Amino acid sequence: MHTTARWSTVAVVTAPATSELVTIDAIRAARARVGEVVRPTPTERSDSLSRLAGRSVLLKPEHLQRAGSFKIRGAYNFMATVPEGAEVVAGSAGNHAQGVALAASLTGRRSRVFMPERAALPKLQATAEYGAHVVTIPGGVDLCIDQAREYAATEGAIFVPPFEHPAIIAGQGTVALEVMDEAEDVEVVLVSVGGGGLLAGVAAAIKAVRPQVRVIGVQAEGASSMRRSMAAGHAVEVDPATMADGVALRRPGSLTLAHAMAFADEIVTVSEEEISRAVLLLLERAKAVVEPSGALPVAALIAGKITGTGPAVAVLSGGNVDPLLLTRLIDHGLSAAGRFMVVRVVIDDRPGALHHLTGVLARLGLNVLSVEHHREGLALPLASVEAVFTVETRDAAHQANVLENLQLEGYRVELVR
Repeated sequence: MHTTARWSTVAVVTAPATSELVTIDAIRAARARVGEVVRPTPTERSDSLSRLAGRSVLLKPEHLQRAGSFKIRGAYNFMATVPEGAEVVAGSAGNHAQGVALAASLTGRRSRVFMPERAALPKLQATAEYGAHVVTIPGGVDLCIDQAREYAATEGAIFVPPFEHPAIIAGQGTVALEVMDEAEDVEVVLVSVGGGGLLAGVAAAIKAVRPQVRVIGVQAEGASSMRRSMAAGHAVEVDPATMADGVALRRPGSLTLAHAMAFADEIVTVSEEEISRAVLLLLERAKAVVEPSGALPVAALIAGKITGTGPAVAVLSGGNVDPLLLTRLIDHGLSAAGRFMVVRVVIDDRPGALHHLTGVLARLGLNVLSVEHHREGLALPLASVEAVFTVETRDAAHQANVLENLQLEGYRVELVR
């Protein structure tokens, strides 16, 4: 599942002055405000992930938050800026949609949300169940945001930005205040980055409270607009291509970019294989169902992309994953981790040859998941056939051992994947 992104420079937007950056007082005020509605998500150490990463790894489980992500924090804090009775409108692929719908419902407001028609069905259904009027449109999340802005301008509704607003940023920053209380010896905090609202709030809070703690944003390689924008010093647009739909934004906002440049220490990227492996590890080792965008921090830690040896907090930002996608992610993660192996073996076309090969596989302790037997359409000797096996393996080293043993048995063998 390799993906690539195309990027281009967009018009430079004047960055906000330092005085316009969100303050720690604003984040503390947001914490008092959202405290009445958010669910406690205590930061806890994962022994399994710590062993794999070679350092203490702590998880901030915002995937267990109300509406399934951290987004309720910023959305609810934003409602304090909205007149009573006003309709609110947003554009989102899912998490912001649910956060806005729930926040509007909790404050007695009507909400309308524009979502991609290909958004995950559970996200569409949950947004409607939280009370929003859902409008689906062709295209991606950026077009949905544009449609929401247009609706607000023509119908007099209040547009709720997904990330580009001080109240949103302050609300998301409440995650960091909790982390600082729950993990006093933390060395580095990692958060997923799409438009940058979570990174902006978390970095602003941490640098005000405990400036020695590093704050690192993690993006998918196929949607690395914030990393490229920080390197360029201005907004850079990408054509996002990633399984992590929650962070598949074309570019960051000028306000979130300004916060990232002022407070964040680094942005790193992870591949699709690393993302799917992290989703699988969280499911297996932490018993946590986390969507791809929420697993980015763990992907970076397990891939060894974060320097240092001290305790690291990974914010699991969301858990709103489509069960159908989760099934594919598990299969892909198992393959990326070396747990599935597909081999092509050339054998003699005679009775008992296939039986002998399966006996060799049994002696190697392999569980055969599927077998395909081919004669036609292949460039093989007349007295030969091809067998394609899918087997379960432990890891990449085990796969190498299997190939070596089959070759020692005299078989022509090729690793398919």
